[in-house]
Amino acid sequence: MIDDSKISFPQRYAEIQRSTEALGFTMASDISTGTLLRTLAASKPSGRFLELGTGTGLATSWILEGMDAGSTLISVDNDEKLLLVARQFLSADSRIELVTADGGEWIKDNSQLRFDFIFADTWHGKYILLDETLSMLNPAGFYIIDDMLPQPNWPEGHDQKASKLLDYLDERKDLALTKLKWSSGLVICVKT
Repeated sequence: MIDDSKISFPQRYAEIQRSTEALGFTMASDISTGTLLRTLAASKPSGRFLELGTGTGLATSWILEGMDAGSTLISVDNDEKLLLVARQFLSADSRIELVTADGGEWIKDNSQLRFDFIFADTWHGKYILLDETLSMLNPAGFYIIDDMLPQPNWPEGHDQKASKLLDYLDERKDLALTKLKWSSGLVICVKT
């Protein structure tokens, strides 16, 4: 049996969580997703990491926790109010670059960059500009998305959008894919 009380949290996680709650932000990734992100990040030494949808930095803190000293992370969000929390608690880490930008514009402007790990936790890179985002993934790189099981904050009709996304990922011949009916519903792809 798994004992959640033994989870080792990232160093600034509790402070980020308190600030997230104070803002009323309810779309952060859960702890299970975070622990998986940390584990997968640890498998990419000296890796180049991309997070689309920083939010307040809860998932970001897990990714950083798994990264080694030679790795770098670019995390992009368009909401400066949320990014201020991430900046307050995470910007002292020299491995991270926190970027305030529209995700779609950032993807278009940086299409030449390549990454070993992409966590797409927003519409851009997941439902919008998916092909462009996947083209930024190195061979053997991870592409990870969450919130693929029904969520209380989904707008009407979003279930069909999620289903189409999963069908499209299934059809791609350049991805090894696992869908997890766990946490918020995670999909882990590796570029072949």
